[in-house]
Amino acid sequence: MPTGSRGAPTEGPRFVSGSLLRHVCVMAGTAAIGLIAVFAVDLINLFYISLLGEKATAAAVGFAGVVGFFHTSVCIGLTIGVSALVSRTIGAGRRDAARRIATASLVLMVGIAVVLGSGTAFFLQPALHALGAEGETARLAQRYLAVTVHSLPLLGIGMVASALLRSVGDARRSMTVTLVAAFVTAVLDPILIFGLNLGLDGAAIASVVSRSVMAAIGLHGVWVTHRMLGRFDRAAFAGDVRALGGVAGPAVLTNLATPVGAAFVTHSIAQFGASAVAGAATIDRVSPVAFGLIYSLSGAVGPILAQNLGAGQYRRVREGLRDSLFFMVVAVAVAWLVLALGQGVLIRAFSADGLAAELISLFCTWLAASFFFSGGLFVANASFNNLGHPLLSTGFNWGRATLGTIPFAWWGSHHGAAGVLIGQAVGSSIFGLLAVVVAFRLASKLAQQEIQPAAPGLDAPLAPTSSQTTAAALVRPASD
Repeated sequence: MPTGSRGAPTEGPRFVSGSLLRHVCVMAGTAAIGLIAVFAVDLINLFYISLLGEKATAAAVGFAGVVGFFHTSVCIGLTIGVSALVSRTIGAGRRDAARRIATASLVLMVGIAVVLGSGTAFFLQPALHALGAEGETARLAQRYLAVTVHSLPLLGIGMVASALLRSVGDARRSMTVTLVAAFVTAVLDPILIFGLNLGLDGAAIASVVSRSVMAAIGLHGVWVTHRMLGRFDRAAFAGDVRALGGVAGPAVLTNLATPVGAAFVTHSIAQFGASAVAGAATIDRVSPVAFGLIYSLSGAVGPILAQNLGAGQYRRVREGLRDSLFFMVVAVAVAWLVLALGQGVLIRAFSADGLAAELISLFCTWLAASFFFSGGLFVANASFNNLGHPLLSTGFNWGRATLGTIPFAWWGSHHGAAGVLIGQAVGSSIFGLLAVVVAFRLASKLAQQEIQPAAPGLDAPLAPTSSQTTAAALVRPASD
């Protein structure tokens, strides 16, 4: 069990006992603060840029955000795999193997982030053109991204560190990693954008500094405080990468579905002008901040489900899924109410007018309700990724991003910019509901196969069923 001293390394699985709802609230709440901090960096940038009163510049931040969303989604997908595998290994009592996997995951993240981030720099112009960016807006977006894409490895290091801290149950430090980074952005943005008159360049520089701070704090928590990083094992690296890829690969594909859908929506919105793009950009940055608790569920609930799966407590896996959905419904209801009541303040804060203001008002009043279903999909994703069915997560997310977005948004575009957003919300809700149904069926099947305590003197229950064998295979030790 965990040690009692604050800041001491956690030596045992924390989530296999105690109230599951409490675990969900603590993990999701603290993870949400950390995740909100990640997205708040973009929101803060957009807020200060909007004060310049230039629609083209605000639209440029919107287009750049779509490209950055692809990068962030890959990093998040990798951290889902890291969190699931390390938590499962800790739950099975294999602490040394968990350290080795943690080190391998950090090396893997840096390698992928270097190739992906710097590689994007060669394709910025065609990528922005495909999204619908033209003229001065495209030039400004390219200029912003030319600075930020090369700092992706720093973001990746911070996110992996945050996931490892969640895996050992240190939700507070996991939250601190990204919270401090957001604070740095909030301080630097006005200084660089207005004080030094750097404008959009200042926002880009602030993002790079923020990511550097995030990486430094994360490494300190993982390496120094919890000693979760061991010596790099070259011989075991390939095997660890394969194990990580079993969950992280589908999780990355799953997460990439969302920016693909967002790219199509951005392209559809772009035909209605810079004001529409600026309004959509504001919605895209307000959403993960307002619904941070919901966005955090996939990563926060994962360690809870994975540790109980590793310990063979399958009924607690189902109960964890149920409590996560209850938490999600309450969180969405509160966030929707706040947005509906505060939409006027939001519109004024981002200097929105005309079509931009109309789109923001539509989202706050009606479309925010679609997060009841999107939240269900996030919870279902955590279940699929940690119960050995990551391809289901991939399938549902890509279904939502394609069949649940493209035809609906295309139909809506014939009725104006608002129609695009309405169509996207309707299609997303359909796939979210279907994912929840499937997740509960899988969890219920697993719960029926709860392994009973072995008789005295026996090491395992007699005649395990095929479902028990499958679940046990998920936590079977590999060669160390």
